[in-house]
Amino acid sequence: MVDYLTSALATLLVVADPIFLSAIFLGLTSDLTPKDRREVALRGSIIAFCILAAAGLGGAKLLELLGISLSAFRIAGGLLLLSAAAEMVFDRRGQRLQATADTAVSVDHVKNIAAFPLAIPLIAGPGAITAMILLAGKSDGQMNYLAGLFGVTALVMLACYVSFLLAERISNIMGITGRAVITRMLGIILAALAVQFVIDGVVALARP
Repeated sequence: MVDYLTSALATLLVVADPIFLSAIFLGLTSDLTPKDRREVALRGSIIAFCILAAAGLGGAKLLELLGISLSAFRIAGGLLLLSAAAEMVFDRRGQRLQATADTAVSVDHVKNIAAFPLAIPLIAGPGAITAMILLAGKSDGQMNYLAGLFGVTALVMLACYVSFLLAERISNIMGITGRAVITRMLGIILAALAVQFVIDGVVALARP
């Protein structure tokens, strides 16, 4: 149980990357009042939690309806997470997320900013949703494991919320170089977790 929750916390923290997202959040809400900024941060975190919780609860069922085995999804998901890790290590993720944010803001500057692009796809993006389905699948339907997973998810969303509230301070303290170093370190960790997902899927498929 402890190993499972530790793995879930590490995976979701790395995929969500609250420190990096705080810089994107700062750019998205630069023209908002402090009160509106706090509201956007809270709503975005709550919406992202609901999306990830829904993925954890119904993702496996959806795969079953589509005729996709969990092992196959683990391999595909691991490869997807590996791609996200490569973007983080080689500094392509920031450009992509910032481009997504800029496009969304130009279409609707404030009205739905908490839902899009903050909650999805910035917080609960493809990588986070994939990780959530994989982690829920590893629980084997045990309610205590699932409850622990949702608790960990809530904790990660709380970390995102706090990072958004402290976005200005984090940006001033870390600077561009600090954010770049941490993002690359997290990318390496995510790559290792992604490879583990692929290995688990291959091993499961190889079993008689």
